[in-house]
This record gives sequence, C-alpha cells and structure tokens, in this order.
Amino acid sequence: MRVCWLAIWLLVGGLPGSLAGARAQPAPATQPIELVLGPAAIPLTGTYTLAVRLRGAALASHSEFPELEGFRKAGLTTSTATSLVAGRRSVTELTLTQRYVPYTEGSYSIPAFDLTVNGQVLHSSGGHVLVGPAAPPSAPLAGASVGAGQGIGSLDQLLGKPKPKYFYEPPDHASLALEADRKQVYVGEGVRVSLYLYLQPADQALLNFYNFTEQLPELVSQLRQPTTWEVPTAETAIVPDTVRRAGAVYLRFRLAENTYYPLTSQLLRFAPLRLTMTKFKLLKKPQPGEDDKLAIYKTYTAPPVQVVVRPLPPRRGVAPGGSLAVGHYVLHEGISGVRFRTGEAFTYTFSVEGQGNPAAVVVPTPPPSANRQLEIYGPDIHEEKLAGGQLRKSFRYRLVPHQPGAVRLDSLFQLAYFDPTTARYDTLRSELRPEVRGAARASAAAFPTDDPFYGPALASADSRLQPFDVYRDVRRYASWLVAALLVVAAVGWWRSS
Repeated sequence: MRVCWLAIWLLVGGLPGSLAGARAQPAPATQPIELVLGPAAIPLTGTYTLAVRLRGAALASHSEFPELEGFRKAGLTTSTATSLVAGRRSVTELTLTQRYVPYTEGSYSIPAFDLTVNGQVLHSSGGHVLVGPAAPPSAPLAGASVGAGQGIGSLDQLLGKPKPKYFYEPPDHASLALEADRKQVYVGEGVRVSLYLYLQPADQALLNFYNFTEQLPELVSQLRQPTTWEVPTAETAIVPDTVRRAGAVYLRFRLAENTYYPLTSQLLRFAPLRLTMTKFKLLKKPQPGEDDKLAIYKTYTAPPVQVVVRPLPPRRGVAPGGSLAVGHYVLHEGISGVRFRTGEAFTYTFSVEGQGNPAAVVVPTPPPSANRQLEIYGPDIHEEKLAGGQLRKSFRYRLVPHQPGAVRLDSLFQLAYFDPTTARYDTLRSELRPEVRGAARASAAAFPTDDPFYGPALASADSRLQPFDVYRDVRRYASWLVAALLVVAAVGWWRSS
C-alpha cells in the first residue's frame, strides 16, 4: 500500500515540475540576417563566395548578387543546418551562397553593393580578394598505379578554366556628349545644355548602366553654374530617340537637361563629365554550358563645353530702370466687354507669349496715384508651357472706372524687353482703349488721402511697424484688469455682508 501511494505521489507531484521546467526554458533569440563575404585569399582553382545567412527564418525573396570583375558566377546554392537546444527545441539556419570562379591570378577589388533579402536591405562596403597560383595536385599513393582513362584532380584541372585571354572585347560606338543649343547668348537669354549618351543599336547587347542612380546626381551637380538662373527640365523616363549622326543611326539617351539664364556676362564653363558603364567581353569559342560573357567596367567622358555671354547693349527707346525681360515675345489682350459705365467693374488680361525666362516677365502694376480715373486690383498671374518650349504668362486685372471717357490702358500696362534675335529693345503696350460712359463718381476708397477725415488722419498716423502679437498682449492685460476688478468687488461684497 505504501508503494502505491509513493507511485501516485511521484506521478502527481513530479509531472507538473517537468512541465514547468519545459515552459521555463527560454527560446533562443533570433539573430538578424547576415551578409558573409568570402575569404581574403583563394587559389586559382578555388571558389570565392558571397553568402546570406538567415537564422530561424525562411527565405521569401532576394535580389540578384552583383557581378564581380575577374570572376564568373558558377552557381547559387542553398544549405540548411538544424541545431537542437536542450534536446527539445530546434533552430534552423539557412545559408544562400553565390559562388564565383576566378579567371586568372591577381588582386581584385570587391565594390560596395546592396542586397535585398526578405525586404531588408543589406549593405556591404566591399573588400579585396587575392587569387594565388593553383594548388599542386596531390601525388598518388606509393605503389598505386593509375589505370587507363583514370584522371587525377578535378575536372577544372583537366579541362582548364576560361581565362581572360580567351575573351575578346568587341568594339562599341558609344559616346558621352555635353551639348549646348547656342554657342553664345546675351545676359538673360536662355541656353539649353543637355547630357546625352549615344550608342548604336548593336551596342545594347554589350553595354549596361552601372550604379546609375548614384552617378546621375553627381553629374547634375557638376552642371550647376553659380552666375545663372537655372530651370531644370521635368524628369521623365530615360527613353531613347533615334537620330542620325555622322551618317549612321544612333540611339540617343537624354540623361540630364537644364536651361540656364545668365545673370552676368561671365563665361559659362561646363567641366568634362564621366560616366562608368558595364561592358561585356565575349568568349572567343563559346562552349555549351559555359558563361560566354565577362563583365568589365568602361568609363566614357564628355568633353568640356563653354558658352560665351554677351552684355546687353545700352538701353535706347525704353525707359531706364525697372524689370527687363530678354527673349522674343508677343502680346495678347483680353477684356470682359465692350461697353462700360462708371462704377461697374470689368476685367482686363495682359497675356505674354514667347521664349524666355518666365521669372523675368513682370508687368508692373501702376500705383493708385498714377491714374485717378479708375481703381486697379490684381494682378492674378497664371503661367503655362506651350508646345515648342514656349511659355504663356497672363496677368489678369480688375478695373473699376470712376470717370467717363476713353481709358488709356497703354499708359498703365506695358512690358519692356530685349529681343536677342534682332538685338533691339522693344516694349509691349496695350492697344485697347475702352470707352466709359456715365456720370463721374467719387472714389474715396481708392484715394483716402483726398478724404477730409481720412486724409489728415493718415498724415498724422504713426508709420512704425507694430508686432503681430500686440492685440494678444492687450487682451491678456485686459483679462488681468477684469480679474482684479472682480476680486475687489468680491471683497467689498464680503465686507458689506
């Protein structure tokens, strides 16, 4: 009977303890995804590797491993290893390995690269690998004989590896060019500068962009000119167009394009630009199953470009001072009606079309004292681009006449500009003279200085600037005063009671 009770006690008392021990066992921490570089030195018959190691996670997706100069990809392998913890829990380690086979001996640089695994970006700063001579084959055992057809060593030792001398570099017709649409311009006149990559259709199989997203911002920054007003062209997809150059058909890729409007007569100097691309060497005698391409890097250089900037001639025929646009412009006018009466508002649009810097097209609004015949409100400015690189800039005004008669808009709205095509100054003026009918009306709101009350008040007013929070301070002080008065009233009421 005692033995039975002892057995029951062991089963009931020991079982929860074992379960508690199992629950208390901590799970191994999951390590992040690792990027593992290969050895720093390998023999010519060896293999260099780039690997990604995942611990406790499955491989969902990954990007392509980079191409390495002097190596060819030999295959992608996946291996898993399972380890037991405390005899109960297991942790799986998955390794994705890209193997690279060297072509010849030498020291090679592994460039920096990024690899995306399961949505996580892994960055490597690169490194170096030394490829040494091949290891000598192991000698056969003493007394052992080699039979007919029996080889020693690996298949690579018997057949050999593709060497760079078995590859040849086919010629290409690619070139990098920096082109300006004008060799000389006036101050304020625009010059469009474009960076193009030219190549023939057959070159597309030999060339590819290398790290273009990092090279392009550096190229654009080298195009900047500190003495110009720069207007970049809207970014679009790099789609080539077909052009004929030196009698041959080329594909032209526009990499960057800006329009520059010089602010001074200083010479515009564009430094030479360099673009590195990936080029493929081809195997002289391709074999089935062999990679017949060898990736190398080739740099193309665009020669420097200079643009002469000419100063503007002395002003003749236009009033000095004020804004001056440079370009070729025409005027289009619009008005909201044909018959007007005093006190009734109408709209007038002064629209300029042509080629030039849109920021320099400014129509000055006359001050209220320039014309006592009408009130002028605005302008509302609207700007749009037209076909052929032209622009349209519209200035819309609201006018309220107070005196009858013809309104001379040409004396109110005008644009002085310099035409670089004819090398002459000119002025765009309104040709409309709307007729206003009705009785004359006073305009105290438009000209308050003529009012018998507001005129003296404005003349004696303080013109010093006031802070924006002055009213907030007054409200705060008034609140304190009201609170103090309430306290005094409460004290008086308490004493009287």
